[in-house]
Amino acid sequence: MTSEFYTRGLEKAKQENYVGAIEEFSQAIQENPYFINAYVERGLAYYHSGETLKSVFDYNEAIKLDGENSKVYYLRALAKLDLKNLPGCLEDVEKAIELNLRNASVYDLLGTVKRKQGNIIDAIANFKKAAELYIQEKDKDNAQKCLDNIKKLQPKSPLPTNPEIQKPVQVISTQDYFRQLLDKAENGDTQAALDDLNWILTADPQDVYAYCCRGVVYSKLEKYRDAVSDFNQAIKLEFKDAIVYRNRGKARSFLGDYQGALADINQALGMQPQDILIYIARGNVYQEMGNYLAAIQDYSQAININPDHPLAYYHRGIAHARLEEMSNAVTDYQKAASIYCEQEDWKNHQQVLNSLQKIQSSLPETTKATYNLLRQRLLRMVGGHWEIAERLITQKKDFLPGMQEEWYLQKVIDDLERDRR
Repeated sequence: MTSEFYTRGLEKAKQENYVGAIEEFSQAIQENPYFINAYVERGLAYYHSGETLKSVFDYNEAIKLDGENSKVYYLRALAKLDLKNLPGCLEDVEKAIELNLRNASVYDLLGTVKRKQGNIIDAIANFKKAAELYIQEKDKDNAQKCLDNIKKLQPKSPLPTNPEIQKPVQVISTQDYFRQLLDKAENGDTQAALDDLNWILTADPQDVYAYCCRGVVYSKLEKYRDAVSDFNQAIKLEFKDAIVYRNRGKARSFLGDYQGALADINQALGMQPQDILIYIARGNVYQEMGNYLAAIQDYSQAININPDHPLAYYHRGIAHARLEEMSNAVTDYQKAASIYCEQEDWKNHQQVLNSLQKIQSSLPETTKATYNLLRQRLLRMVGGHWEIAERLITQKKDFLPGMQEEWYLQKVIDDLERDRR
């Protein structure tokens, strides 16, 4: 049975008496807290009266009660666009399309968003899709508006004859958008990334991705308490992702909470047992605790999963150096530098070379001399092809781990001489 409050609310909304409509819908909700349509209509009334943020809260409640309603995602996308929460808008548009592939209004909205982004080809493709659906619905007015939008956007020269542009373009994912913000912070524009995230959270305080992303940015700014606070909020909003626990663990480590850091990182590892960044993060915590053997074990596990990840070699080199296993440290630094060189990551390449130089300058002259002589001798024996020598050394390490680097060099030389005899 429809509530009388709800019926009166609809009538007042039709008369554009939004204040009165909001009061009626509120009474209907008080009468039945599970009345989805009352939340939706009150959200619309808030939206039309200019209280857009309140409309988002009502749409949130409606989605909690029914997460399969395409219309509510569309309405929330409109509100988020009004709040300039572009990633949230695009996420809701994507969900609305997923739930209803035939909703002309959603493609119309997506065309508007793409136009605001300056992506003209995508905008035209989505306006065209919306126009087709409006025509099928016999909604000539809205179909004409879409065609007018296409005409305004149409370039003077013909568009590329690529059949892909006839299809609605895949909406950029929320993760991709926040990845762009993190890249912006990584490239030195940290404050701009932080400003964007602050605005998103002002518009939508329930955006878990924004909390997670801002926590990472705070960590880059060394504001670890703020970072932990944001990660806590993301977890409180039931954001189940290993990246939150891994990064909260790293932040807690910098604050000296090593046990808490290990608990978080172990939680992340339980979610993603093959993520090498989690092993590296836990290895770093062990290093801070002075447990270098455990750290080396984690870095080695990361290398087993991905033998071409330079960060694992670099950090393992640091751990070896702190154990005064200088030859092992040199080997790891050289491997890390080699990978960074192949990747053309010159910034990290130089950082590793600086560490390598410090290690080599600290080695006793006799040790360095012995190592260099053995290395040169082995290099001559394999015809100058160091990759052959490296493969032979690796075989020895696999068979007899834990020995000094000079020992492996001498062992390979002895084996080669014996074979030749």
